[in-house]
Amino acid sequence: MTTMRAVAMTEIGGPEVLQSIDAPMPVRANAEVLVKVLAAGVNPIDAKTRSGRGVSAAIRQYPTILGYDLCGEVVESPYQAHPLQPGRRVYGMTMVPRLDGTYAEYAVVPEAFLTPAPTTLSPVEAAAVPLAALTAWGMVVDVARAHDGQRMLIHAGAGGVGHFAVQLAAYFGARVTATASQRNVGWLHELGASRVIDYTAERFEDAIDEVDVVIDLIGNVHDDTGSRSLRVLRPGGLLVNAPTGSWTTMDEEAAAAGVRATGYRVAPSGSTLAVIARLIDSGDLRVHVDRTFPLAEAADAHRLLEGGHVRGKLVLTVAE
Repeated sequence: MTTMRAVAMTEIGGPEVLQSIDAPMPVRANAEVLVKVLAAGVNPIDAKTRSGRGVSAAIRQYPTILGYDLCGEVVESPYQAHPLQPGRRVYGMTMVPRLDGTYAEYAVVPEAFLTPAPTTLSPVEAAAVPLAALTAWGMVVDVARAHDGQRMLIHAGAGGVGHFAVQLAAYFGARVTATASQRNVGWLHELGASRVIDYTAERFEDAIDEVDVVIDLIGNVHDDTGSRSLRVLRPGGLLVNAPTGSWTTMDEEAAAAGVRATGYRVAPSGSTLAVIARLIDSGDLRVHVDRTFPLAEAADAHRLLEGGHVRGKLVLTVAE
């Protein structure tokens, strides 16, 4: 084959710029793996990039294939004795736009970004994991050092990153308070949150005492959530913020409040995904897929994502 089916953004704009195209078949080189994509996760960074934010400044040409997450089957390995042999089911993430994304039938991915997929998950479920779970792991485990007795507030607990963050923080012993809408309160308790605050009914800063860490997945794009979060941190406490460009004055405000703050940017890691796969297969970590869309309907997935209130993740189905 010389071409493959893909969905690409033809220019910066709304969801309508996502168009089905015949794209050149990717060619594997060096320590890369050619993967047949079975399913691809949809993430907020995809929609931000499509609309001209995110990593759009790094796009060199159009059309550009978006998509970070995948679950698929190995087609070509870097060498004969490589552990990821043809036919092996893998999951992982890539780096758009340095590499073409996963909204396509095939993708070339550096071998360090992949690992065998969790055996207890379907391809659709596995494709929902990588970017969100790695982001949650980086914020909660690597940066915040979740541990027994730590008091942690997690905003947007029912979202893609949030529902993993709640589970990981609770797994490592933190006392988790999450913010969410009323419909997700019971579900987040099931995932391990000790307390869930319905942000539509009360303001979190009026409802809780001091916490050690805030996992901020909103920033100041809505109701100054980031700035308000500084008020609930103990002196010297830590705020970890993820959304790109969501709070430009974070550093100055945190310094004035006497607390620490840092942004976070996810990096692909097959080794960390292998640990996450073990937690999933042991039943200690769950993934929730809110809805799936055929690859050709990626624009509709972006519309739903940008509408807000998605529980967990959205996934594109690419192949059987």
